[in-house]
Amino acid sequence: MGDATQTNDPPSASSGILTREDAEKVHWTPETVLSTLPHRPQTNSTSPIQFFHTLERLKTNKREGWRRFGIDRGESIADHMYRMSILTMLAPPSLASRLNIAHCTKMALIHDMAESLVGDITPVDGVAKPEKSRREAETMDYLCKDLLGNVSGGLAGEEIRRVWQEYEDGLTLESKFVHDIDKMELVLQMLEYERSHEKQPDLSEFSWVATKIELPEIKAWCEEVLEERKRLYKSWGKVPSEHYSTQHEKNLDEYYGK
Repeated sequence: MGDATQTNDPPSASSGILTREDAEKVHWTPETVLSTLPHRPQTNSTSPIQFFHTLERLKTNKREGWRRFGIDRGESIADHMYRMSILTMLAPPSLASRLNIAHCTKMALIHDMAESLVGDITPVDGVAKPEKSRREAETMDYLCKDLLGNVSGGLAGEEIRRVWQEYEDGLTLESKFVHDIDKMELVLQMLEYERSHEKQPDLSEFSWVATKIELPEIKAWCEEVLEERKRLYKSWGKVPSEHYSTQHEKNLDEYYGK
């Protein structure tokens, strides 16, 4: 997500995110989280049921960036991926004609799957991007090989792993589109939380991700949402902030690799 949080309760191993101090002491692996679970998934099964159970964590693990602003009952990781998948299905015709939309929808539903164990690591959690990528890659190997490797010959697991890697590499038009949709969904949620919480909090720092959208068609969508946001603030007699600290920009630059 585009920002991080400091909550009243410190992150636990079961959430996938370790505190900065704990992270310095522990070499994170999927086992870091699995060892804390009351019902550990059975590996090497010919049934996908254990994989299905693991995905439940995407429904219950929250997107962390909002919580610093007092939004403690916000969206889950699965909520975020669900709306992303719908957005991909409604790509503007000029873009849809160049895309494999079904593949993009699949990618949107897979791209944050590793967060079922890793958790939603945000730019100021003190986890460098290469380390975040390592954790997510190891988790995807666990999900796709240990839990799905013996299911239907392992083909589904291999496909999920391949689609996730395509998103991570960000080289294909489909992956660039889904990266843009990831940011677009964040901008939508930013506005919706501000509107539903009636003036507080000001979530302006999340609007920074709009500058990282690449495709013109998605830029146009984003600009429409930001104009809607300006009108909302105007109705409150306010102007949304557009200033960010140097450190905040540095964190986001590193996180998005731009």
